[in-house]
Amino acid sequence: MNISWLEDFLALASTQNFSRAADLRHMTQPAFGRRIRALEEWLGTSLFDRSSQPITLTETGEWFRKVAQNLLTQVARLPVEARAIEESWSTTLQFAATHTLSFSFMPNWLRSLEPRVSVGAIQCVSDMLQRCEGLMLQGKVQFVLCHTHPHVKGQLEVAGYPSIQLGNDILVPVSSVDERGQPLHHLTAKNAQPHVIQLLDYSAESGIGRILHQTLRPSLDRLSVHTVFTAHLASVLRPMVLSGRGIAWLPQTLINDDLEAGRLMLAGPEEWQIPLQVRLYRDRSTLGKTAEMFWEAIAKVVVSQGTNAAT
Repeated sequence: MNISWLEDFLALASTQNFSRAADLRHMTQPAFGRRIRALEEWLGTSLFDRSSQPITLTETGEWFRKVAQNLLTQVARLPVEARAIEESWSTTLQFAATHTLSFSFMPNWLRSLEPRVSVGAIQCVSDMLQRCEGLMLQGKVQFVLCHTHPHVKGQLEVAGYPSIQLGNDILVPVSSVDERGQPLHHLTAKNAQPHVIQLLDYSAESGIGRILHQTLRPSLDRLSVHTVFTAHLASVLRPMVLSGRGIAWLPQTLINDDLEAGRLMLAGPEEWQIPLQVRLYRDRSTLGKTAEMFWEAIAKVVVSQGTNAAT
């Protein structure tokens, strides 16, 4: 029996019309009819009563409809189950990390684990938060490393994925400096007169942008803001800030060197800063042996360091 015969059968059972079912299956009606007959011959019984229009299922056909649906469901799950078995024996950890954290936080974090945790091989996808979340929701990675905020719920938190807080960060408004070593752009004018703020903003798909917009949007709306550049990633906004194009909110872990060297300066008082958490999410299902041991070890390290425990 050909698996596609089951899909043919269900299409005909749904439409009760050979012509419409053939169109749904993208084939000619004669070819479609031959496939239905081949299925019936393989089963050794008729599945459709063709004596009336629209055609109807026989009693055997009604029984086989449930069988066909169950078989197709099981077939669809086979790749997922096969990957789960392979991953259960795999020693490679599957990560997705937001672009900023993949090179500003992750390397030092992994290095700090080495004395106490056997890390082993890691395969990491670096992307926007939305795509990292998608990889986790599809079961394609075991862990997601990202920035979060207590009052801004992401897809993984809403879906109930367990997480551990690994550290803290701050989203700060920054500007390049002028020839006197002062911020070239500022959220408040020096002479207290209204002025237009040149904003380098995040796109709607950005995880950091999601946090920025939900926490500071009312405050920003009270100012005269002109968005001059938009991007998905903080690492793309950073060079735009350095070039003097305007103000951007950037993670402090990304720009520590720039702040210390005086290439960038804070562009507003402390109330414009947004506290961030660095969190590691894990898949809700049972991970492979290596990944489960890694998660348990991370939880112990976090507790010993006094960082927030797993949630």
